[in-house]
Amino acid sequence: MTATVDRARRMVVIEQAAILARRSVVNTWRQPAAWTPSIIFPLMMAAIYSAQFERVTELPQFPEVDSFLQFILPATILQGISFNAGEAGSALATDIETGFFDRLMASPVGRQSVLIGRLAGAAAFSALLAAVLMVIFVVFGAAPEGGLASALAIVVIAAALSLSIGGISVAVALWTGSPEATQAVFPLTFIAIFVSSAFFPTELMSGWYKTAAEANPFTFIIDPTRRLAIDGFSFADLGQALFWIAVVGVFTLGLSYRAYLARLRRS
Repeated sequence: MTATVDRARRMVVIEQAAILARRSVVNTWRQPAAWTPSIIFPLMMAAIYSAQFERVTELPQFPEVDSFLQFILPATILQGISFNAGEAGSALATDIETGFFDRLMASPVGRQSVLIGRLAGAAAFSALLAAVLMVIFVVFGAAPEGGLASALAIVVIAAALSLSIGGISVAVALWTGSPEATQAVFPLTFIAIFVSSAFFPTELMSGWYKTAAEANPFTFIIDPTRRLAIDGFSFADLGQALFWIAVVGVFTLGLSYRAYLARLRRS
């Protein structure tokens, strides 16, 4: 009997989380100003880098690629996702500021479903953005070597990474209740991506930059994701990228959950 009740409760939480996730996706879609930079800005940077650094593909130790555009495909997609992932926290902070969060807490909605729904909505929208960016790269001749399998794997990695990055912004949103404070998280993520192997292989770096890039968790995620794009599909590369995303996610999602419990105690 107890097991049946627990199962029913879990189903209710999942259903409520799905509804809240759908609300998150719809609200984000209705605000183009919130998500168009996630497409435009990374594409502009990709175009500039591709034009400036095309000849570096001829350097020794540079991975064998069809073009520099193909090399930075994963970095461009993950950079776009970092833009969008921060919106999960900003939207939650807005809900707190407008009182919608408190109304949810006063309703019969399951407490876990609020946090799960917000993060799931961000992941779903990030997957959509990743797919759009992938299609644009394919149109410009930078298709992943593994075809559809590699493309889907990169989209899955992007969606999973948005959960890890979103965990930080959601934690700040719950701690502060301020959209402005939450948006301040983005520059940190942006810098972390730049100080990694996102736009240049670590084998060709030197000095402190090389040391920082080799220790950067984003490098551990981007390198196998790039191999999916330039070498073809591999379960090992997919697993490696998801493993390091999970490692980061344990920390970031743990922070968001602790912040959520603290917010509930204050509500």
